[in-house]
Amino acid sequence: MSTLVASTDGPLTLSPAQIEEIGRQLDGLRARITADLGQRDRDYIYSIIKAQRSFEVAGRGLMYLGLLPPCWLAGVTALSLSKILDNMEIGHNVMHGQWDWMREPGLNSRVFEWDLVCPADQWKHSHNYIHHTFTNIRGRDRDLGYGFLRIDPGQQWNPYYLGNPLYAFLLMMLVEWGVMLHDLEVENIVQGKRRWPDLKRLLTGQWRKAGRQVVKDYLAFPLLTGPLFLPTLAGNATANIVRNIWAYSIIFCGHFPSGVQTFTEEETANETRGQWYVRQMLGSSNITGSKLFHILSGNLSHQIEHHLFPDLPANRYQEIAPEVRALCAEYGLPYNTGPLSRQIGSVWLKIFRLALPPIITGT
Repeated sequence: MSTLVASTDGPLTLSPAQIEEIGRQLDGLRARITADLGQRDRDYIYSIIKAQRSFEVAGRGLMYLGLLPPCWLAGVTALSLSKILDNMEIGHNVMHGQWDWMREPGLNSRVFEWDLVCPADQWKHSHNYIHHTFTNIRGRDRDLGYGFLRIDPGQQWNPYYLGNPLYAFLLMMLVEWGVMLHDLEVENIVQGKRRWPDLKRLLTGQWRKAGRQVVKDYLAFPLLTGPLFLPTLAGNATANIVRNIWAYSIIFCGHFPSGVQTFTEEETANETRGQWYVRQMLGSSNITGSKLFHILSGNLSHQIEHHLFPDLPANRYQEIAPEVRALCAEYGLPYNTGPLSRQIGSVWLKIFRLALPPIITGT
C-alpha cells in the first residue's frame, strides 16, 4: 500500500518501503541527538532561566517608577519578555519532558507549573497527548479550530463562521484563557456530549490556578507598589496581552499557514511509525528568523522538528533542521517555511477566506 501526499510539484506517491525508511532515518537522528545531550544543553536551559528571572525582577522593579512613562514602558517590556520566556522556551518545553533527563526537580515535566492561567496537567492532556498524537486529523485534533474557528476547508461551513475573524482576534488577545478552557471541550458541552461529572475536576483545577494568577498579576503585585496600583495593574495586563499576541502568532504560524495539510481518520488508521513522521512533516510549518527570534518563539519557529521530536530539547531543533529539510528534499516532501510576515499573513488570509460560504470562495 502506498501513501499519496501533496508536494510542491503536485501529488507524490511514496511506497511503504520509502515511508519506513524515512522513519528509520528520523529514529536514527533522534537517537543520535539523545545520546549527545549533556553539559552544553544544561548550560543553555540554565541561561534561559536566569534571563527569564532577571527580566521579571527588572519588570517588577521598574513598576515602582511607573509614573515615569519611559520606566513604565521599560517595565512592561521586561515583564513581557519574562512571560514569553517562561511560557514558551521554558514552560512549554519542560512540560513536554524535554529536560526530564537532567533529573532536576525544577525542570521535571510531572510537577512543573507555568505563569499561565491554564493548569499544567490539563494542558499536557489537551496538547501533549491529543494534539501531538492526532496532529491535524479532522475530528481528533481539537487544535484544528479549537472548537470554534474554521481553519480548514474540511470543516463544514455554517453562518456562525462569518464571525471567524472576530473569534480569532479575541483568541489572540486572550489566548491564555483559551488555552485554559480548551480541555473543557466547550463545543461538546453545548451539544450535550459532556456532563457535570466530566467537568467538575477540570473546573476545580482551573478555578484554583486562574485564581492564583489573577491575584498575583492584578492584585498582589499592584498592591505592593502602593499609590502606583493602577499603573502597575495596567502594566501587568499589558504584559499579559503582549505575551498572548506573540504566543498566538507563533502557534498559528506553525500550524495553519498555506500549504499545511490535514488528514481524515480513515487516512491515518493503523498508522505506522514512518507514516506518523510523514504526517507531522506535512502538518507543520516553520518560521525563519534570527537566533534570538527562535529563543523567543520557544523554538516553535521549528514546528516541523518539534512535531517530529516533541521531547527533544528545543535548543537542538535549529541544529537538526537542515537534516530534516534534506530528508524532505530527498523524498520530494514539502518543507513549509518562511518569514513571520509571510506565514502570519497566510494564516489571517485563511481565517478571513474560510469565514465566507464555500459558494463564494470555493472552499
